[in-house]
Amino acid sequence: MNPYTSQPDRAYWKRGVGTVHYSKLFDMWQPITLSRSDRIATAGSCFAQHIGNNLARRGASYMDMEPAPIDFADEAEARRWGFGVFSCRYGNVYTSRQLIQLFHEAHGNRTPLDAVWERNGRFFDALRPGIDPVGQASPEEVTALRQRHLAAVRKMFAELDLFVFTMGLTEGWEHRVDGTMYPMAPGTVAGEYDPQKHVFRNLRYGEVMADMTEFWSALRAVNLSARMLLTVSPVPLAATATDNHVMVATSYSKSVLRAVAGDLVAELDGVSYFPSYEIISSHPARGMYFEPDLRNVSQYGVDYVMSHFFSGPMATEFAQGEAEPEPAEELELICDESKLDA
Repeated sequence: MNPYTSQPDRAYWKRGVGTVHYSKLFDMWQPITLSRSDRIATAGSCFAQHIGNNLARRGASYMDMEPAPIDFADEAEARRWGFGVFSCRYGNVYTSRQLIQLFHEAHGNRTPLDAVWERNGRFFDALRPGIDPVGQASPEEVTALRQRHLAAVRKMFAELDLFVFTMGLTEGWEHRVDGTMYPMAPGTVAGEYDPQKHVFRNLRYGEVMADMTEFWSALRAVNLSARMLLTVSPVPLAATATDNHVMVATSYSKSVLRAVAGDLVAELDGVSYFPSYEIISSHPARGMYFEPDLRNVSQYGVDYVMSHFFSGPMATEFAQGEAEPEPAEELELICDESKLDA
């Protein structure tokens, strides 16, 4: 007898991975208890859109706090304007710093110094520049729309049962004076980069951990029964502002985010983790779930991740009936970071 004798097969590499076809992996996580009536909200990097989309398809009470107006021709066009992408129209929330700053701004505890950017005579929300392809006619219009948006965010946090947050990046650009971190560097989507005003920051483990711990405490202060499900995006960085090769920079960011997620789950009741990062990126997958660019996850990979997500009690609760479910249509992801390739 030894301490490993009673461990299940999933605890052994040979039994859990080495002698199992990758498509037959089992017990990758301990599914959370979730009912169709639980109100679920999502935020984070691009990959978070898949979780929200699949939950909605399976009849979950997915929160859409800023539904699209009827003016759009179809859902795809509405998504390009930031509607239906996440539970609120905040665009990509790539970093922990963006998340905690959004929460505090929504609750009136901070006001960004530089919240409106200009491009070709049009004005954009600096905290979500990618949600408006053409911009507004004046800074005042941007500000008014942001106040309406923040009211929806505040309501979302107060009413959700489960907050799904996909951690994506540690790198970001922030305002030197008030520390506001933007989803994109000034000048990439809108605005103008000024080295006297903007500075690059690559968040370290302690900073990400402090952000997420503060966010959890703040969320529980306004919603005592809230739970949080963390994931780490398997999508590599599109580009890095460090001196490292982008592959090395990606390894750093994902390692920090994964370590923080693990410690949050270990320390906080009500916080869980789903291993989408491991399922897609671990070396036994041999990169088969990525597109030829080795960055974007294929629909085949997304479907495989979702087969693990909807397992155990989740499979029972969100069963789609006896008929074989229709294959999911490939979702056009809305990703600000992809603009760096251009």
